[in-house]
Amino acid sequence: MSRDKAEATTHFGFEDVPVAAKAGRVRDVFASVANRYDLMNDLMSGGIHRLWKASLIDWLAPRPGLHLVDVAGGTGDIAQRVMARAGSAEIVVCDLTPDMLAVGRDRAIDSGRLDGIRWVCGDAQALPLPDRAVEAYVIAFGLRNVTDIPLALAEARRVLKPGGRFFCLEFSQVILPLLRDLYDLYSFKVLPALGAAVAKDREAYQYLVESIRRFPAQEELAEMLRHAGLEQVSYRNLSGGIAALHCGWRI
Repeated sequence: MSRDKAEATTHFGFEDVPVAAKAGRVRDVFASVANRYDLMNDLMSGGIHRLWKASLIDWLAPRPGLHLVDVAGGTGDIAQRVMARAGSAEIVVCDLTPDMLAVGRDRAIDSGRLDGIRWVCGDAQALPLPDRAVEAYVIAFGLRNVTDIPLALAEARRVLKPGGRFFCLEFSQVILPLLRDLYDLYSFKVLPALGAAVAKDREAYQYLVESIRRFPAQEELAEMLRHAGLEQVSYRNLSGGIAALHCGWRI
């Protein structure tokens, strides 16, 4: 390994860490909170994340037989929503953290969902899928945890069939000044304390808050999608920009 590569760093929240260390740090965060991840989502957002995900599913408009990869799909929340809307689909839930996948797989079995979803441990930067394998690619609240976002976007385009669509739902940059101030106060004061009380891991939710602040703003991310070769890129702000939905096509 060259000295430059050995010394390369990236951000883990507000902390700079070696590039090679970030994936392991992210895996540790989600392994720690896997069993209470969905409960924390409800508590942190007051349930609003469900409306954001409904907006994603509405834009995707899944039809029966859809072939989709849900990257950073974790506990399978998005996959289950797609199955409920489409009736039938072929979905690969791909996540870096085995603990998250285990929660999702167990939940699917408990609900009687035995077919249509495959649970695969893998990296967004090197998806275990062949070229042109799926009609839709979804990543919800996962892209900000990727070490090399441009590489992950290139992978998204690679696995999409021509005419396939990319969707990203992610926390973004608040566009309303008053809401931004309130959101900052809530994020830095309330969320870590909530993580400590409910998930027993303050540091994981401190990282979450910091990772949101380091994530590209709406138009910057849109330009990254275009640079990756996706076309007809557009986005929609949700809740004043607390979250945003991005979409792009592989033509």
